Amino acid sequence: MKQASAKKDVVLIVDDSPDTLSMLNDTLDQAGITVLVALEGAQALTIAATITPDVILMDALMPNMDGFEACRRLKENRDLAHIPVIFMTGLSDTESIVKGFAAGGVDYITKPVKGDELIARMRAHLNNARLTLSARVALDNTGSFLFSASAEGNLLWATPQAYHLLEDAGLNNAWLDENLPSQLRQLLAPHYNRDKGLLVKAADKPLEIRYISQTGNDEYLLQLIDMERPSDLERLRAALPITERESEVLLWIAHGKTNREIGTILDMSPRTANKHLEQIFRKLNVENRTAAAVVALKHLPS
Repeated sequence: MKQASAKKDVVLIVDDSPDTLSMLNDTLDQAGITVLVALEGAQALTIAATITPDVILMDALMPNMDGFEACRRLKENRDLAHIPVIFMTGLSDTESIVKGFAAGGVDYITKPVKGDELIARMRAHLNNARLTLSARVALDNTGSFLFSASAEGNLLWATPQAYHLLEDAGLNNAWLDENLPSQLRQLLAPHYNRDKGLLVKAADKPLEIRYISQTGNDEYLLQLIDMERPSDLERLRAALPITERESEVLLWIAHGKTNREIGTILDMSPRTANKHLEQIFRKLNVENRTAAAVVALKHLPS
């Protein structure tokens, strides 16, 4: 029986130069990559919202909406913010490079573009984006109240459950834009004791924000705690003789995650996750992951 072919990567090229478009289309097509084309920023946003690409190659300078503005708007869309954007520009001055990263780009290459270099960089960013997206999907599916923010306190993404909890607390988008950044900057400041968390002000119900880990150069993973009900981690800690970190690993074991997936989610190596798992087996007097998951699920809401 004929095997199904692997899904091809989809790349959106945003450039107003016919020569550049032709060269990039030929280079990517030879690499087995599906190519979408936009001639300016607004058109790129429309295409990305219709056919979500795996990566975007963005020209910095274009008529109407330039690449910087298009990237900023892309990152404001929760459904598209995970797409890595690589800027293409003939400018190599520091100001333009900084402007590209500030807009949300993950990398830049200067024109004329070298095909081999482009493919190598693009593959690296694709792999990183897929790992990050896989972790976020896992978090979404397990009902975790998690979100990430920049060092300036700007909300980058949140699981649906975190958004729902914020809404239940009476915190609308205006509050998130105007008040959340200043509170998060306090939590993320170097001198702040991150172990004790931060109580959220101006809420209809008490919430606490807890620091989880730094997941990127300017990205921090945080957790929302509903102070009116115990979390799954607190249930496991209260019922079982395990540490806080072990309870985190056990929770993801209960949700069927591998050591590699747990490492990505908790920002640890798979080997470290396995070390925690060995301690969990010993403390729970079980012999394998399935038995440990069964013990955990007995103490979690169905």
